Amino acid sequence: MADVSEKQVGGAIENVDTLEKPTVIDTKVVLGDEAFNQAMIKEPPIPWNAVAFLLYGCCAVGFFCSTSNGFDSSMFGNLLNNDKFLAFFEVGSVGIKAGIVSSMSQIGSVVAIPFVGPALDTWGRKFGMFIGATVIIVGVIIQGTCVSTHSVNQFMGGRFFMGLGVQLVSSAGPCYVVEISHPAYRGTVTALYNVFWPVGAIVASGAASGVLNHAGSISWTLPIWLQMMFPGLVFIFVWLLPESPRWLYTNGKMEQAKAFLTKYHGNGNPESEWVKLQMWEYEAHLELDGADKRWWDYRALFRDGPSRYRLMANCLTSLFGQWAGNGVVSYFLAGVLETAGIKDATTRGHLFVAMNAVQIIFAATGSMFVDTIGRRPMLIWVNVGCAVCWIGVTAASGVQASTGSKVSSGVTVAMIYLFQSIYSFGWTPLQALYPVEVLSFEMRAKGMAFSGMFVTAGTLVNQFGFPVALDNIKWKTYAVFLVWCFIQAGIIYLLMPETKNRTLEELDDIFRAKNPVKASIAKRKLELDQNANVVGIVDLENERDRV
Repeated sequence: MADVSEKQVGGAIENVDTLEKPTVIDTKVVLGDEAFNQAMIKEPPIPWNAVAFLLYGCCAVGFFCSTSNGFDSSMFGNLLNNDKFLAFFEVGSVGIKAGIVSSMSQIGSVVAIPFVGPALDTWGRKFGMFIGATVIIVGVIIQGTCVSTHSVNQFMGGRFFMGLGVQLVSSAGPCYVVEISHPAYRGTVTALYNVFWPVGAIVASGAASGVLNHAGSISWTLPIWLQMMFPGLVFIFVWLLPESPRWLYTNGKMEQAKAFLTKYHGNGNPESEWVKLQMWEYEAHLELDGADKRWWDYRALFRDGPSRYRLMANCLTSLFGQWAGNGVVSYFLAGVLETAGIKDATTRGHLFVAMNAVQIIFAATGSMFVDTIGRRPMLIWVNVGCAVCWIGVTAASGVQASTGSKVSSGVTVAMIYLFQSIYSFGWTPLQALYPVEVLSFEMRAKGMAFSGMFVTAGTLVNQFGFPVALDNIKWKTYAVFLVWCFIQAGIIYLLMPETKNRTLEELDDIFRAKNPVKASIAKRKLELDQNANVVGIVDLENERDRV
């Protein structure tokens, strides 16, 4: 057994370096950091009072940043299902032209990457959301007015600006949400961020399906103009929000940072366990003159082994989320359904809307379990589940292609829906949560730019490779995802640590460990005195080894 030998501000961990051993009143076996768990024991958070709801409202504005990606992917899948749009741009629902048109936004995302870190670190998370929303609005205007000029190049230019803005806003949004959320329910709240991905998607697919049979260009321009809705809300409301307390602290505004924590995490009590714990950790872990103060300085991402490990976890999670197969289902669902024998555009439009509804339900449900199940087990098993679904899709599509069976066509659609349910339950919440929380504050903004780069790279491979493969080898394309999802599950098992039950700053100890995965899943027994202070810690792993 090891005595606690450090003292945190306010007595979060009591010094027990005395001759007389404090009396142990209770013990508790925990996964995670002892300081976090002591705060949970001494001051259980209150998630449903007025202050908590005010904080959720602030997070909701951040959630709107997630809608743009979902809206765009769903909208473009629907546009490739619209004969009038295809005729205007002279493309098909699959093939290289479809890939080029859809990928212009990804090219814009790549161009935006160098500007993400400077925007978020120099002027704050709020400014990052604002400038991203502004650029998206400009992109929508350029796209929407291409009908009057009848310029395909103008439409492509608008798509480019869309990608530019989406990269900025989708990096700033999760940074803001994870940094203002109460540590006790950071996981659930930040996981809910990505639930708004299918919210944006269902608005797009609902609008596209509703006007599909209208005459003229309105059948495809209305969904394009609707892209302004959620960025417009961010544009209006972002300046009413408080700034991230971590950004305030590292920019010399310590009192404002403490005021935020007191109001939103301590329910107005400056002596709250949560306020004292986080202020101590800010002082111990946050750099006042770190690389985040220099727009050109990316050395913090590669400085040492723990930093590189953090960046690897961030980038691999971002990439794997795209290569599990959801991206191709979103962008090229029309082509996927066509291979399943569903030729009617109206029927396919209705299936788009239904799929987005399924995504919202399962993503919201999955968000409620990220702290209960844990990030690591969810990432492993969602990939196994997706692989099993791709087995069904591959088999049913193969039978349909050779026999034209209506039954196999129905099975293909059912398996695609099952895949989307499993993906939404596990991947959708964690795509926003895990990449942003594995990064330290100094790394976070620039690291999220790297995350965006890997998302874009994965999406570009999907957008250029998948439609060509689907055009040439048809249903056999799905076998690639089948194999790859099993590979992803194995890599995650070997490399990805658990992050629940710790504050963002406490994750430093995990990534500095010789084996981060082992350190993250180690359980400890906390010994508590009569005031619920931790007076001793037993490492259960070492104790089992001695036995």
